[in-house]
Amino acid sequence: MREVWARVARLLAADDPETGRLARVLISFALAWSLVVAAPLRAPALVWPALGVAMACWLAFVLLDGRRPRVAVGLLGAGSAVASAVTGSESAAPTVFMFAMLLLFVAHLTPSVKAVAAVAAVDLLLMTGNMIWFGQSSRSIAVQAAVVVATVLFAAQRRQYRRALQDRARALALDERARIARELHDVLAHSLGALGVQLDVAEALLTERGDVAGAVARIRRSRGLARDGLVEARAAVAALREDVPPLPDALRLLVTEHRRDHDVRAELRATGTRRTITPAAEVCLLRTAREALTNTAKHAPGRPVTLDLAYGDQAVRLTVRNPLPPEPPRTSPPASPPASPPASPPTGDGPTELPAASGYGLSGMRERVALAGGTLHAGPVGGFWEVRAEVPE
Repeated sequence: MREVWARVARLLAADDPETGRLARVLISFALAWSLVVAAPLRAPALVWPALGVAMACWLAFVLLDGRRPRVAVGLLGAGSAVASAVTGSESAAPTVFMFAMLLLFVAHLTPSVKAVAAVAAVDLLLMTGNMIWFGQSSRSIAVQAAVVVATVLFAAQRRQYRRALQDRARALALDERARIARELHDVLAHSLGALGVQLDVAEALLTERGDVAGAVARIRRSRGLARDGLVEARAAVAALREDVPPLPDALRLLVTEHRRDHDVRAELRATGTRRTITPAAEVCLLRTAREALTNTAKHAPGRPVTLDLAYGDQAVRLTVRNPLPPEPPRTSPPASPPASPPASPPTGDGPTELPAASGYGLSGMRERVALAGGTLHAGPVGGFWEVRAEVPE
């Protein structure tokens, strides 16, 4: 029994409160009850058939709305018009039918604005004419017409609001899909592209020069690229998940791993009010920090590194700083260089030496930060190498 109630609760939570299942069940009960208690004293031969047709239109709408929504909505509008044609009688049932069906017709997202206006105008004219024919007072006619107009305007406003929510949800979904595509493209394009270059060079070394040692070195580089690409792909998937840790916690984990793997001093300092930022900004800063730490371990091994995370008023800034490695001592060139055979210039047929690619480098970081609407600066600052990324929230 508990599972049944849980399923009912899930259905009600996912249902449209204005035109969904619960609203239709309640309207069906209201219409059925109005038929049971209806007792038209004037022109019952006209009122009862009209109520029967209106009820048939309502039941057809409930059955066909999920499969043929345009036909179902057309029947709903026809039923409201039939009910409005007998609202001048002394029975309240036609008025209940007209208001219920007209309200749902206007709030439904299927009919166009012109169809909504046309049905509302027809119902208003039929209701006014029928009330005049039944001899209703001008005050009653004016009050009921005003209520009809207010009902139509309220339902139209709710219709526009719900359509705006749908458009916003669609735009958010498209933006999320574009972000996921960009993340995967950044990982796969760089990793697989560099991997393909290394394998092409290895093939050329084997087939054209017979250089087995050089080809083995290229294959080892390819293995490293594949390993790094797999790590980056997993990191991108983890960053796109909803349960990704907040940015300070993720950066602290990166710093801990860097300290453990490279046996260097590394620390994270956070300033400002910690708050939730957009996923695009969070992923951008996290990937920038990872790439900056990778470059630090490669170009300044053994040097301490500091990460500063600052929450500003409208942007978040991440600064990765490490001391510059000492410059090698300069030596004067020998008076007479040793003779050596001239190096043969590279030909277009042989492979050219390419540095091994690891990560995305500064260009990749700049592209990522620019896509997030931010800026990136990288360079020496007062004896330190500094990478500073700032992205809006």
